[in-house]
Amino acid sequence: MLHTLKLLLTPTMTISRPCSSYVSRMRYLMKLKEDDEVCRGALQSGSLFLYHKLAPLLQKNKNGIYQMPAIKTSEVQGILEKLGKDKQLVDESVLIGCTEENEAQFSLDLGEIEQSEVEQLCGGVFVDLRKAFFLLRAHEAPLVAKGQALLRWHQSHKFCSATGQPTFRNQSGSQRVCHSSGFTYYPMMAPVVIVLVSDGNRCLLGRQATFPPGMYSALAGFCDMGETVEETVHREIAEEVGLEVQSLQYSGSQHWPFPQSSFMVACHATVNPDKTEVSVDKVELDDARWFTLEEVTEALQRKKPPRNPKGEPPTFWVPPSYAIANRLISEWAQQQQLKLKRS
Repeated sequence: MLHTLKLLLTPTMTISRPCSSYVSRMRYLMKLKEDDEVCRGALQSGSLFLYHKLAPLLQKNKNGIYQMPAIKTSEVQGILEKLGKDKQLVDESVLIGCTEENEAQFSLDLGEIEQSEVEQLCGGVFVDLRKAFFLLRAHEAPLVAKGQALLRWHQSHKFCSATGQPTFRNQSGSQRVCHSSGFTYYPMMAPVVIVLVSDGNRCLLGRQATFPPGMYSALAGFCDMGETVEETVHREIAEEVGLEVQSLQYSGSQHWPFPQSSFMVACHATVNPDKTEVSVDKVELDDARWFTLEEVTEALQRKKPPRNPKGEPPTFWVPPSYAIANRLISEWAQQQQLKLKRS
């Protein structure tokens, strides 16, 4: 029997904001998406996050901490002019948000310009997004990911899938239109379930061949057309590790820019503790195995990818704190620790 997600009965996170400020900001963003002239004005007074072939620009501050700088549009136009480029290139920026002070934020890819020249003038370096995630503070990662995801979407949707004719974006970049067919295209995310499976005392983690050495994570898979989240969880666990889910509980969600913008729906799942033999689908996974609370607790304390001496087996570690997989693993560890205290 499929189990209903406890979306409302078991909330795991409460978002608290001053209503008037939040509503005002959301309506301002909606206005920017709907009105090209208003958006152009906001762009001129706003700030840009720069990318080069989808790699974000990072700067290291005096404390050695990396951050993604928000550069005023006028400054970016000055940089473009110094490089002999048209300053109107900033019009290709896409809207990604706004600050508490309602300053519009945009992302812009400068992939057609020599990378080293941009880095020199901006005082930073362009870093592959996967590596950037390990360098940035957790609260910066979602904005960096959103900026890259929107830029990638525009780069791959320049033509209509029905007519092959060019599509044209609005100023904010919230949509593209084919004037030939009349179709309007909107940026989309592919729904994915990510599941932490437990037998009551251990949790099951897996790894793909593309993962860094030693890293294990929660199991994940794309939703098939027509499936519910519950059905996807049951199917994916059966396919990947040969286990039958007994119950599941919703935990949270997250946008994930890989492979090309996924909407991660995170759940906890339990299996029969008497039926825990794992049968790994080697097409999907390189390995999957059960981990104890002690192993998981130790792995959660590692804040950076471990460096292993040559010849030694890789140290077990888990995704960093910004990833929802880390949240699932942390929640499970906390539940196990509470259970131990009560016993």
